[in-house]
Amino acid sequence: MQSKASNPGIQGFNWRQYIVYIAFVGVFIYFSITLSSDGFLSANNLLNIIRQTAIISIMAVAMTFVMSAAEIDLSIGSIAALSSLTSAMALEAGFGIPGAIIAGLGTGFIIGLINGLLVTKVIIPSFLVTLGMMGIAKGMAMWITNTAPVPIIDKTFVYFFGSGDVGSVPILLIWTVAIVFIGHVILRKTAFGRRTLATGGNQSAAKFSGVNVARTKLYVMIGSGVLAGLAGMLYAGRMHSGRYTFGEGDELSVIAAVILGGTSLFGGVGTVIGTVIGSLMIGTVNNGLIIMGLDVSQQMIVKGLIIILAVAFGRKAISK
Repeated sequence: MQSKASNPGIQGFNWRQYIVYIAFVGVFIYFSITLSSDGFLSANNLLNIIRQTAIISIMAVAMTFVMSAAEIDLSIGSIAALSSLTSAMALEAGFGIPGAIIAGLGTGFIIGLINGLLVTKVIIPSFLVTLGMMGIAKGMAMWITNTAPVPIIDKTFVYFFGSGDVGSVPILLIWTVAIVFIGHVILRKTAFGRRTLATGGNQSAAKFSGVNVARTKLYVMIGSGVLAGLAGMLYAGRMHSGRYTFGEGDELSVIAAVILGGTSLFGGVGTVIGTVIGSLMIGTVNNGLIIMGLDVSQQMIVKGLIIILAVAFGRKAISK
């Protein structure tokens, strides 16, 4: 009789590593069965889930790199809000789409650079740096427009940054696929991705291996700011305006998606594909609970339980 030890493929398989994929399929099947008569599986509703999760997914790709390097960025939602306003103001001032892109991405780049320098040069924990920057960016977003929204009437900007469709495919889906593909390739196939994971896994060992830990952390913080800037532009394009309220609370959804996807909160382990599945799972749960008619308080309870269970299984997988 063949022993278990003689079949390492089966013996070594740990299904808990794939908990987010299993949970996502389970949640999707559950809502598909229970809400089949309520239009859950309709093309419009499925596209609506994609639109609702696209911007979170894009920011979550950046957060995957940040958390893989054993850091965190709590300012990502506030950066998105500020970037939506700076890009809208650039359009309003007549700088056109190039000016709006420079303003939106530049806002994210500058704040990400400041975050990174404070973390790597001043040696302040990223949790504290980005917590403070969250308030600063939010305050600036409220101050520069006196809390008033800035409307966007440029149809081309609106089309390419949030509201357009290529055939029946939302432009937001195209942005998401592009960012996810680039993020996955960088994390898994490039030296920078390996340096990021090494930095988060064991900083001392990474230094002895020749990894410039400070530079790696600086780059992931800048990348987080830039993708938050892009998210702000997508918010502005989708909603036809820049507003200081955009991105409010997104940092929690982004972090939840990243952890659900299998990235370690303590660094060294990261997966962009898992992050996107985590984001889609959260979006699917949100959508399904809304169709079921649950109020906001009940939705928060159910989502919280799902996240806790998924993370608990994920931590068991890491410990084994």
